[in-house]
Amino acid sequence: MDFKPETPFDNIESAQQFVGLLIEAIDESKADVDDIARAESNLSERQKQAIQLVSDTLAKLSHNMTASHRMLNDLRTLRRILLEERQLAKQNADNKR
Repeated sequence: MDFKPETPFDNIESAQQFVGLLIEAIDESKADVDDIARAESNLSERQKQAIQLVSDTLAKLSHNMTASHRMLNDLRTLRRILLEERQLAKQNADNKR
């Protein structure tokens, strides 16, 4: 039975692609925050704290998305291993007939 995805998140590859795009967006946001922090020398203490909080939160999010990307890659690899083993078992059963 072939599975036909109905949404972009119905398979591991599309989810992995989406997470990859999120990682890129997070990296761009981190660069933007760094640029703002460097460009603005007259920031108030509250603004400096806010920028630091944003920077820390983006770093955590980046770490989590990178870990998610690796887990999706692991799942994809495991699925390939399992499907190949199922195909080999089916071929062996067919050959015994």
